[in-house]
Amino acid sequence: MAVSTLIILAILAALVFYVIGIYNKLVALRNRFQNAFAQIEVQLKRRYDLIPNLVETAKGYLAHERETLEAVIAARNSAASNLQAAAAQPGDAQRMAQLAGAEGLLNNAMGRLNVVMEAYPDLKASQNMQQLSEELSTTENKVAFARQAFNDAVMAYNTYKQSFPPVALAPTFGHAQDASLLEFADSAAIQEAPKVSF
Repeated sequence: MAVSTLIILAILAALVFYVIGIYNKLVALRNRFQNAFAQIEVQLKRRYDLIPNLVETAKGYLAHERETLEAVIAARNSAASNLQAAAAQPGDAQRMAQLAGAEGLLNNAMGRLNVVMEAYPDLKASQNMQQLSEELSTTENKVAFARQAFNDAVMAYNTYKQSFPPVALAPTFGHAQDASLLEFADSAAIQEAPKVSF
């Protein structure tokens, strides 16, 4: 009887340690994607800080393009506020969608600003404008890299959480919702092959 009791206790102990392992892995994966979002947040904040400097530099040259400059600042402010909301709950589907939408509006406004700036060779030749444009371009690359790392971390979390046996235990441990990927509006356009005509 003592041997069977020891075997049962050993099995129960192994089961408890296995469940603890599942809990710890869920926590580690959630922390990993939240940290990955924090990296996106750092890069987007850097981008948002560069935009007013870019607009300020362009103001002198683009005095009659006030509407374009105001649209950029408004889109930047909206994106910054949506980033703050998303940072409070990284992975939340609604907040990720709102951030993605705000980023799309900002990218459109920046695109219009770039088109306007093309008409002003003196502005493009300005050393301040060249430096700001280079910093913004570098930051855009860092945002893309950070977004990829975040989406990879979210995918690892969701995959583990949806596998068996974690799927049975995850809701009990406070992991009921899947995390949401951060996909910007340009994701579909990036996936399409470019159209070339001769």
